[in-house]
Amino acid sequence: MKIVFVNVYFVRGSSGPGGNWVLIDAGLYGSANRIKKVAEAHFGKDARPSAILLTHGHFDHVGALKELALEWNVPIYANHLEIPYLTGLSSYPPPDPSVGGGAMAYMSFMYPKKPINVGGMVQPLPADGSVPGLPEWRWFHTPGHSPGHVSFFRERDRTMIVGDAVVTRKPESALAVLTDAPEVCGPPAYFTPDWPAAKKSVEEITALRPEVIATGHGVPMRGERMLDELDELAKYFEQMAVPTHGRYVNHPAIMNEQGVVSVPDAVSTPATKALTIAGLITVAGLAALAISRRKKNHKANAAEGPLDTHIYYGDEMNLSVYGEIPEVEDNELRRRNGPKQPRNNSKGNKGKDDFTGRNAPSNNYP
Repeated sequence: MKIVFVNVYFVRGSSGPGGNWVLIDAGLYGSANRIKKVAEAHFGKDARPSAILLTHGHFDHVGALKELALEWNVPIYANHLEIPYLTGLSSYPPPDPSVGGGAMAYMSFMYPKKPINVGGMVQPLPADGSVPGLPEWRWFHTPGHSPGHVSFFRERDRTMIVGDAVVTRKPESALAVLTDAPEVCGPPAYFTPDWPAAKKSVEEITALRPEVIATGHGVPMRGERMLDELDELAKYFEQMAVPTHGRYVNHPAIMNEQGVVSVPDAVSTPATKALTIAGLITVAGLAALAISRRKKNHKANAAEGPLDTHIYYGDEMNLSVYGEIPEVEDNELRRRNGPKQPRNNSKGNKGKDDFTGRNAPSNNYP
């Protein structure tokens, strides 16, 4: 289910204290009622999961977590390195609005930064890689975007829920939030404090050769195009995902089991104030757009707009989220991006200034 710009997943599994399904991630603040409504539509009245699993604990993935866990009386599971940010011990490293060149990045200085506190409800994921409530799945540590970020993988059909380690739309672009045009991209730059770890995680995801990737932001993707773009991202990660400048580009944040140890100094440039102003203007513009679209859709009795909650169905995967996973055919890929250009990498990795592939980090997005 998509909630504004982030996804939550309902995944069938084995029966537990609550039910025969789990919830993966918990969306934005204020979304608990929406999540419960969808759960009841799929699993029956008063449905509750056997557990809530977290890919990581950023604000847009834990907004309804405490309310749901208390009401459902079910355990929460996360990687042990995420627990300080879920129990009030530490805030995450501050976001860097100077990277990414898009409205979502510009607004990041306003995103919630303080940790939530769910106390003893949260438990560490089993060290053996098993996933509570999902016997066919295993979890993999995929840090970089956060220290304890994990991805969930089902080998039977090679489905992988990757959180924000990889996303399928331009993560810094507010326009991409509206269109959801599918494209494999690196993690949101403004909230990624460890780029070497993020690169290694993308390489590990790619090595597993998933047939489906279901991400925290953007539509799930499958098929040849998805694998080609995932391979490209892993191979050219520095050129495609790592910003050309920024707070964490040269020096990652240092974190341990107690939380944040140290962070590099903020990057101060003449553009900092301009980015702040741009973020405020963007907030006003998006609010006006959302109101306009809602009014228009209400009058026309049309389907909900992209800023509303969307529910999609995926019975073949037991993923109650986006349903038919898009596999963009080659002809559509050529139509959108032009003919695939041959790469000449005989001299080794190209520098950022020489890279001309899709989604280069020098691009600026609305």
